[in-house]
Amino acid sequence: MKTDTVTTSLYKRYTQHIVPQLADELGIKNRHAVPRLERVVINTGIGKISQRPSFEEKILPGIIGDLAALSGQKPAPRVAKKSIAGFKLRQGQIVGLATTLRGKRMYDFIEKVTAIVLPRVRDFRGIDLKNVDRNGNLNLGLRDQFVFPEISADVSNTEFGIQITLVTQARSRDEALALYRKLGFMFKKKKN
Repeated sequence: MKTDTVTTSLYKRYTQHIVPQLADELGIKNRHAVPRLERVVINTGIGKISQRPSFEEKILPGIIGDLAALSGQKPAPRVAKKSIAGFKLRQGQIVGLATTLRGKRMYDFIEKVTAIVLPRVRDFRGIDLKNVDRNGNLNLGLRDQFVFPEISADVSNTEFGIQITLVTQARSRDEALALYRKLGFMFKKKKN
């Protein structure tokens, strides 16, 4: 019986279809040596927003709620390690929020980003190849959180940017690009 690829999860498609295809494409004999995703890290910086009045009581819980809604787990606060007077920064002050996704939650998030979020980004023409570093990690930056279907502009009280980093265990940048293409990420065409 043939399974419908639309209804199956990305993780099942990865294990059943993508791994054998990548092994053939890259000439890898051992299935465990095929490049795979290790984790997805979702970050947001809230340095400038933290200067607003009533930040701790009203704004921060809203940002935490939005990040929790789009990632599926509560983000951890990132605090300043030392004080810098020129930036009005005090040691221990919250400067960002981060969450790390692994396993099924990671694949569900990637499926949502490729199928729903990136097509909703205004003037999206594909991901620039410069966003993949030499280790094969993909970095995506989104200007606001409203491209995620879980976030409503009417309910959310603060607009903030999000950085998404996909960390792989690929041996080279080309292996990582092949993996990302199989997972559904669209890249810009090279100009001749």
